[in-house]
Amino acid sequence: MKEYAVARELHPEDVRRIRELLGMTQKEFAAFAGCSKRAVESWEEKNTPVSGPVVTLLDLLWRQPALALQMSLPEKKGNLRVWYMYRDMVCSVIDVDDRLRHIEVKNYIGDPLYCAFGSKLTPDYDDYLAFLESRCFPRTRDKMKLQLRELGLPFYDPIMIIRKTDGRMAEDEFWLRMEQNND
Repeated sequence: MKEYAVARELHPEDVRRIRELLGMTQKEFAAFAGCSKRAVESWEEKNTPVSGPVVTLLDLLWRQPALALQMSLPEKKGNLRVWYMYRDMVCSVIDVDDRLRHIEVKNYIGDPLYCAFGSKLTPDYDDYLAFLESRCFPRTRDKMKLQLRELGLPFYDPIMIIRKTDGRMAEDEFWLRMEQNND
């Protein structure tokens, strides 16, 4: 059986040191770790070492604090944020400024198969439009007007289709979430 050089338990002062190293409040760290603020308080205040799955996360963050920064969301830019998801995992975040025809993309996974634009690191607005259309049924689909009527849409528009379908495709677990910015 393979063994790993990770801690099996951490002392409460180590938990606090790691959280402070990351520059996070207890509430922020709880949101990052997917637990309650009370759990973080307990880890930092109890008199016994912390154990369990959270120790691996804490150990990795202690060794590589930049991992937390890599997972942070960028400040919203433009009028629309598009989340490219695989199941419940965020793969890419795309900020769109339709007026300037500009996009900014942040990928959260290294495998290009899970990135919105594959291995293309600096897609342009036309790539974005082609990406949206790839998450819809084709414009040339037979009986497209029936499909549009079923969706309650007056014409073919990829954004309107995605808002209705989440960009879900048959036999594929990728989908899109669109979030309008209030700027």
